[in-house]
Amino acid sequence: MRFGPVPVAASEGAVLAHSLKIGGRKLPKGTVLAPAHVAAIAAAGISTVTVARLEPGDVGEDAAASALAAALVPDPAAAGLALTKPHAGRVNLHATRPGLVEMDAAAIHALNRIDPSITLATLAPMTRVTPDMLVGTVKIISYAVSGAALDAACAAAGASVRVRPVVLKSAGLILTEVAGEGDKLARKAEAAVAARLGALGIALDEVRTVPHEETAIAQAILGLRAPLVLVLTGAATSDLHDTAPEALRRAGGTVRRFGMPVDPGNLLFVGRIGERPVIGLPGCARSPALNGADWVLERTACGLEPGADDIAAMGVGGLLKEIPIRPQPRERSQSR
Repeated sequence: MRFGPVPVAASEGAVLAHSLKIGGRKLPKGTVLAPAHVAAIAAAGISTVTVARLEPGDVGEDAAASALAAALVPDPAAAGLALTKPHAGRVNLHATRPGLVEMDAAAIHALNRIDPSITLATLAPMTRVTPDMLVGTVKIISYAVSGAALDAACAAAGASVRVRPVVLKSAGLILTEVAGEGDKLARKAEAAVAARLGALGIALDEVRTVPHEETAIAQAILGLRAPLVLVLTGAATSDLHDTAPEALRRAGGTVRRFGMPVDPGNLLFVGRIGERPVIGLPGCARSPALNGADWVLERTACGLEPGADDIAAMGVGGLLKEIPIRPQPRERSQSR
């Protein structure tokens, strides 16, 4: 591609690089200059314009963006994505279902190294998305790129972006009561959990409120029929053998891990009862703010039940925004 100023008389068929005001109207950049455009520019007293002119083997920005997007998402319905029409060298990728963004990061890195003008920007891996949410954007930065570079980028792309769908359709929640706490706290917790599940398209089918005792919690676990069991206790779980984990064992389940390197969210436990995952939610789950339990819940909902190593790896990037209502903030104000 050739780029630079040329006499107006020699600009026909080239791409206008910078917008112009002609006769009170805007001639936008990216316009392929037709004879009428050239005549109007000359009539306005402009002698030179900056243009881009494609050379043999070059591919225009919109065609290039469309080709790369198609290589990234060859089957949009299967990938849970919709592609916009190309405009100004850009094609956006929008989610068509709730779920988690999955990608081949190595392929995307390779794509972005081929030519600085050929780019793909995405959300972070495992970001939760809802329908219509922007997942990624293909942008051809220059007005054209070489066909060889585009071919290499398309080959590297390799269907590397998709939205992993939610596979669980319903969940059950067990809330425990401790002396001195009113019903208001429990209802707030239920509403916050229901909202989290709703964002994933999961229904909160069953809610049971029981005393904060092993036997009562164990019976409630056994009584739930939903494919996902959530436990949110009135008193925080502070040990692997605290009340709620012991209740899961009493019900015949197993506890796979207590504690996670994400803050807020440290006091989470995960386990199973038969084939059903169990998540012991930390107290911060009463707030709608993001916390570590969200990451575990989202992955579990999408059939990616995280193991001990997966949870351990969440520590990098796991220092989340503080929750204002937290009873014990990470940092206390220091008086001088």
